Amino acid sequence: MAKRDYYEVLGVQKGASLDEIKKGYRKLAIKYHPDRNPGDKEAEEKFKEATEAYEVLSDDKKRPIYDQYGFAGLDGMGAGAAGGYSHAFTDFSDLFGGGFGDIFENLFGGGMGGMGGRSRRQEPGQGASLRYDLEIDFKDAVYGTKQDVRFTHEVPCSSCNGTGCAPGGSRKTCTTCNGMGQIGRSAGFFTVQQTCPTCGGTGKVIDSPCRACRGTGVEQKTSRVTLTIPAGVDEGKRIVIPHQGNAGRNGAPSGDLIVVLHVKEHEYFERDGYDLYCAAPVSLSQAALGATITIKSLDDKEIDLKIPAGTANGKIFRVKSEGVPAANGRKGDLYIKVMIQVPSKLTPAQKKLLEAYAAEENATTKPELISLSKLSR
Repeated sequence: MAKRDYYEVLGVQKGASLDEIKKGYRKLAIKYHPDRNPGDKEAEEKFKEATEAYEVLSDDKKRPIYDQYGFAGLDGMGAGAAGGYSHAFTDFSDLFGGGFGDIFENLFGGGMGGMGGRSRRQEPGQGASLRYDLEIDFKDAVYGTKQDVRFTHEVPCSSCNGTGCAPGGSRKTCTTCNGMGQIGRSAGFFTVQQTCPTCGGTGKVIDSPCRACRGTGVEQKTSRVTLTIPAGVDEGKRIVIPHQGNAGRNGAPSGDLIVVLHVKEHEYFERDGYDLYCAAPVSLSQAALGATITIKSLDDKEIDLKIPAGTANGKIFRVKSEGVPAANGRKGDLYIKVMIQVPSKLTPAQKKLLEAYAAEENATTKPELISLSKLSR
C-alpha cells in the first residue's frame, strides 16, 4: 500500500508545532501500542506508521526535506529503516518505560544503537559543570588580560581515591533494581521507569562507605587557575575551562568550569560591537574658527583631531582602527562626538567681545525657522 502523508498520519496540519506533533504521536502510540494490542498486526502496523511519521516530522533536518520533496527526498536518510528510530524512544521512554525500548528492538530490527532494552542501564555521566561570574575592567575586555580565578569544586576523595569505599569495602549490585539503576512502576497498560531510591541510579551499593566522604567519592577543594581573557570580549562572554568542574562519579570525567564575564562601565568610553564612542568638549571659538584638539584614546595614545571652522554641536568624527580588536586581526573605529561648551561665567573682556559680536551678528543676519529634520542630520 502507498504511504500516507505523515501529517495526515499524526492528524496535524502541515505547519504544526513540535508540541502538536508530539501530542498527535503520543495519542496514537498509546492507542496502538503492542502491549495494549497483543497479536494485533493492524495495530502493530499503525504503531510503526505513526512512529515513522513522528521520526521525520520531529527532526529539524528531515522535516524541511520532506516538506519540499516528499518521501523521495528522504531516501537514504534512515526514515523507516532499521536503526532510524531514536527520537520516539528518547522523547517518550518516560511514558512507556523500559519496555518501550524492547518494543523498538522487536519491531524495527534491533537497530537502537544501545538506546533501548532493559539490559542497557545508562552509566552516570560526567560531573556537574560550575559557573563563575567574573567582573573585569572595560579596558581589559577590549585589549585582553590574564586574571587568576579561585573557586571551590568537588574532586575525587583523597582517602578512597574516589571509590567511596572504606579499606576492604566494595561496590555490589543493588538488589532493589538488580543493577539497572531504575525500577518500574505499573501505570495501567504501560510501565513508568523511576530512579532507584536505594542506589540513586548507579546500580551499585557500597557495603562499607568511606568515612571521609561518606560514600560519595568526592570532597571539596579550593583551586586557582589563570584565565586568559582574549582581546575584544564583551558582556556575557563565556569562557570554558575543561574538566575544572565537579568530579564525576565512578571514574567519569569532571565537568567544566564556565566563566561568565561582566564588563564594568568606563568613565568616558562606550562600545558598540567593535567600535568605541566618546565625547570631546570644544569651546565656542574653536567650533566657530576651527582648531586642532588632542584627546587620549582608550589605550592612552594621543590623537590630534582637526575641528573644521563652523563645526556644529554634536558633530561626530571617525578615527579609523582605534576601536576594539577583532578576531581577524582588524580593529574597529573610534567615534568622537563634539560637544560645544557654553561658558557659564564670562570675564569683563570676554563679555565685551561677545557683545560686539552679537551686535554685528544682529546687523547682518535675519532669523528664520529651521526644519527639525535638518537639525537631526
